[in-house]
Amino acid sequence: MNSLSNLLAPRARPSLPLPLPLRAAAPATSSARAAAPAPRRWRQRARLPSPVSAVAAEAPSAASLIDGEEKEKEEGQFDWLDQWYPLAPVCDLDPGAPHGKTVLGLRVVAWYDRAVDEWRVFDDACPHRLAPLSEGRIDDKGHLQCVYHGWCFDGRGACQFIPQAPALGPPVHKNSKACVASYPSVVQNNILWFYPRADEEHRDVLQRKRPPFIPEIDDPSFVTVYGVRDLPYGYDVLVENLMDPAHVPYAHKGLMGKFCKKEDLAQLSSTSKAVGR
Repeated sequence: MNSLSNLLAPRARPSLPLPLPLRAAAPATSSARAAAPAPRRWRQRARLPSPVSAVAAEAPSAASLIDGEEKEKEEGQFDWLDQWYPLAPVCDLDPGAPHGKTVLGLRVVAWYDRAVDEWRVFDDACPHRLAPLSEGRIDDKGHLQCVYHGWCFDGRGACQFIPQAPALGPPVHKNSKACVASYPSVVQNNILWFYPRADEEHRDVLQRKRPPFIPEIDDPSFVTVYGVRDLPYGYDVLVENLMDPAHVPYAHKGLMGKFCKKEDLAQLSSTSKAVGR
């Protein structure tokens, strides 16, 4: 076999250990190893998924899920959906256009309702063909208009106009299936917050629970800087990173300004005490 044949010959790839054969193999010799067939790992058939009946048998029942939710509430565990979430600083939102956002995997659209001078938060999907409403526009009447077929929605999520519907025909736009989910929302600390439950029972959630209030943001003696960034990792990694100042001089070397030495901090402390006298 020449050198070109050696390059083209298939090479054995490392893999996980395979199960031992059921029958005993002959003693390994050099000739036997040379004649042994190539590993047949890729010829093994993939395991079929469990039957639907088996999966259904393993899945928890609806009653057990409800009992689990009630037990969590009794134990005071954190409910991710019973919270207010910041969507964006109001200064970053253009009241003349819709804005698409994703929070907890939920795609929503924020838009300004001129009829009541309030920001609204909807599902970012038109009930007609699921086109993103964030790609639409605010029409002349102040309604949120879908970019696909022009369906228009008011601040409550009710459809107000379907261009393709006959003018003298039935009011199909009033059908409940033509509505879009509207989430409770409020502006606090110059930040648009929303509550990720659109059921009717949560319409008045603001009377029961408000977003976290940060008085320093509204205090003119404080300097507030707003910023929004999409980070490709979870909040737990971010919090751990922010609480670790020891990494800053090295991971952000030359980017975070000049840090004081211990001697400078001691001198600054003594100077402050002298001024305080």
